[in-house]
Amino acid sequence: MSASSRLGGWAPVVLVLLVVGVLSILPMGRLLVAALAPGGEIDLTAFWERLTKTATQRALWRTLDTAFFGAVAAMVIGGPFAVAIALTDMPGRKILGFLLLLPLMIAPQVTALSWLHLFGPSSTLLGMLGLAPAPGTPNPILGRNGIILLYGVQHAPIVFVTLRAGLSRIPGDLVEAGRASGASQLRVLLTIVLPLMRPYLLAAAALAFVSGVGNFGIPALLGMPVNYLTLPTLIYQQMASFGPGVLPQMASLSVLIAALALAGVALQTLASRHRAARYAGGKPARFALGHWRIATAIFAWLVIASILVLPMLALITTALVPAFGVPLTAETATLTNFAEVLTRQASTMRAFRNSILLSGAAALLLALGVIPVALVMERFSRRKQRLLQGAIDLPYAVPGIVLAIACILLFLRPLPLIGSLYATAAIILIAYLMRFFTLALKPVTTAVAQIPADLTEAAASAGAGSLRRLITIVVPLVAPAAVAGALLVFMSAFNELTVSALLWSSGNETLGVVLFSLEEAGLGTHAAAIAVASIVMVVAMLVALDRFAKRLPAGVLPWR
Repeated sequence: MSASSRLGGWAPVVLVLLVVGVLSILPMGRLLVAALAPGGEIDLTAFWERLTKTATQRALWRTLDTAFFGAVAAMVIGGPFAVAIALTDMPGRKILGFLLLLPLMIAPQVTALSWLHLFGPSSTLLGMLGLAPAPGTPNPILGRNGIILLYGVQHAPIVFVTLRAGLSRIPGDLVEAGRASGASQLRVLLTIVLPLMRPYLLAAAALAFVSGVGNFGIPALLGMPVNYLTLPTLIYQQMASFGPGVLPQMASLSVLIAALALAGVALQTLASRHRAARYAGGKPARFALGHWRIATAIFAWLVIASILVLPMLALITTALVPAFGVPLTAETATLTNFAEVLTRQASTMRAFRNSILLSGAAALLLALGVIPVALVMERFSRRKQRLLQGAIDLPYAVPGIVLAIACILLFLRPLPLIGSLYATAAIILIAYLMRFFTLALKPVTTAVAQIPADLTEAAASAGAGSLRRLITIVVPLVAPAAVAGALLVFMSAFNELTVSALLWSSGNETLGVVLFSLEEAGLGTHAAAIAVASIVMVVAMLVALDRFAKRLPAGVLPWR
């Protein structure tokens, strides 16, 4: 009995198609209608006029500029790490790979905040070292160059994971043949390995570019203070200033961002088609560094210290002083900021509660829902599975700010029985379900595909019905993957800002929104305390996931 018969009848198929349509296709369709036909009739002239406004064109150029050079920076950082960790005998490879992936798990606004507190004139860490800039000195991390740098840091893990997947498939026989012909290791790398890696290099660059196009947290904290607006921050600024009255304009900008993002995804998909079966398997390739092993490891640790450890230390030291400008000493060190945001300040306490509840609810609902979805998807042909998976990926592939506009358009007007969901916590939860559906589904589809058909066949021959087979055989086997997917959803939603920046309302603030608001209000020490607390939670969940790794299908955890 195949997986396709584990759920009987056509009712589950119809239900799954309905769920995918509501969570993926409906919001994107509503966005297109609002952009192209806000009055009920298609008006491409008005659509074009909205896109050719000076502010839009300026923001478009800045979006493309920072995303492109941010992708270049990500390749420069992530590429060498992928080669060193996947192909060499450098010591400490596993821990270095784990640490390099941390920026991907930490919210972009937290990354931006840590770098702001590292280089600003009020930097507590540089002040301790006597290296702080003079008061009144502009923070060098603000503006275009800072955004590009942090795009490189934030998206280097994407490049690393993509390239490492390709490098791990290169057979050692090719490297040994090149070495046997007299070529140096560097020449083998340049003439054999890199040509084979071209599809992965293109895919990695495209993914980094797409991530830069949709990033909101970094340009919001580094660009908005100096009026350097990208398309996501332009949408946020105009919505914050004018409200739902500018929805047709915002829908048009959202369609533009979505088009840029989907073009990058299409490029990545095109590159992926050339990956399969390019070379035979075998023992993985390995380069011996010899006497360069220790030097390479030291350099790698210095890079990690520069892009991760120092900014985090700047964040921690800022959270430990009572106010900006106060030097950190044994006498001034205090936990007051943590006590304030965790136990006294109503808005921050509410934000922690809201983020935990909304993220937890999304993780739980998706963990329970994706198991039958994964089973039903096996009924379809491979081509239909890819189309269905593409529809599910859509809300995650487009930038979060685009999905937020789509949700506002869907739920602004009252709906039958439930009324309007705008300015409620429910709209944030629904947006989380839409956006992170694919994160919960992929580990489970992998696990379902690995279930031997013999198990369900034996149960069926013993008289067990389809529901009993599902509960007693399938669910226990895929439960670890479902839990892993739920934890990935929780981590992604817990610090999320891009979606909730436009969907939050009074009393429904999320952690990312409050952190952003505190920094804008000049309460940087409180914002730093929230950021440190959120990092501790994320790292704790990452450690728990890592310990859970042996029970998960291969490829679920990106650092393994």
